[in-house]
Amino acid sequence: MLLLGGAMTASGAVRAQKQAIPVIGFLHFASPGPFALYVVEFRQGLSETGHVEGENLGIEFRWAEGRYDRLPALVADLVDRKVDVIVAAGPPAARAAKSATSTIPIVFGSGDPVREGLVESLARPGGNLTGVSVLTVELMAKRLELLSELVPQAKVIALLVNPNNPDTEPMIRDVQEAARTKGVQLPILNAASESEIDAAFASLVQLQAGGLVVGTDPFFASQHEQLLALAARHAIPATYDFRDFAAAGGLISYGTSLTGTYRQLGIYAGRILSGAKPTELPVQQPTTFELVVNLKTAKALGLTVPPSILARADEVIE
Repeated sequence: MLLLGGAMTASGAVRAQKQAIPVIGFLHFASPGPFALYVVEFRQGLSETGHVEGENLGIEFRWAEGRYDRLPALVADLVDRKVDVIVAAGPPAARAAKSATSTIPIVFGSGDPVREGLVESLARPGGNLTGVSVLTVELMAKRLELLSELVPQAKVIALLVNPNNPDTEPMIRDVQEAARTKGVQLPILNAASESEIDAAFASLVQLQAGGLVVGTDPFFASQHEQLLALAARHAIPATYDFRDFAAAGGLISYGTSLTGTYRQLGIYAGRILSGAKPTELPVQQPTTFELVVNLKTAKALGLTVPPSILARADEVIE
């Protein structure tokens, strides 16, 4: 009996050992479908540091499905589960994670983490957060310049922004300056809901807009199908921040490589699991930017893509 009890205790200890693998809480502002490719890259980054899900690591995924009001509850659940690291993808997820815990290490993917109040500086993050800055606002002016080059006859190019995004004001300032340089009018369209996106596109006709710059915003990323469908229905040349938009039928995109960003999130999460502290890991900035042009969409809009843009394109979709 004692022997049996000893054997059960031993097997229980083995079970406990097996269960005691580190767990990452993965918090995301959007839905899993559009970001499946990037989750693969995230796992790749983890594997580069020797961490493989199902072998020596567990991952708890939490998706807000574009509803930011769900983020505090989702991250609170991860904190209650005492995960070892929280990976927060997107500024809303990063802010929710920062508010939820000052002790669990957080690895974020965000825009300007200093301006957003996530870290003290890129070189010395301080506190329990570090991650990757994806340079979103900084590239907005370039997107307007590219669109103006693509539709040089356009005298009015609208800018779609989410007024609830803290980056909206600097975004507007940068694009207004670029619009002045190009000599185009820049009406600002606000949208923070699906119905407001519909209304914004409906107003493009009255504005006689010849193009649309879609601002960088996690909500817009989660609504990419709606945005692309409306751009096609209204036959409006539009530019976007990430490759996904152009790959799914958008005219042109220019922005940070998200595959590299998510891989870096995995690398940093893995390094923290291996003993590094967030304060020891400077916030990474992207070095790879992608210009993607969809020729099929250009043809449907009756546009000829200038050789100057094609020559610079990292990818041309035909």
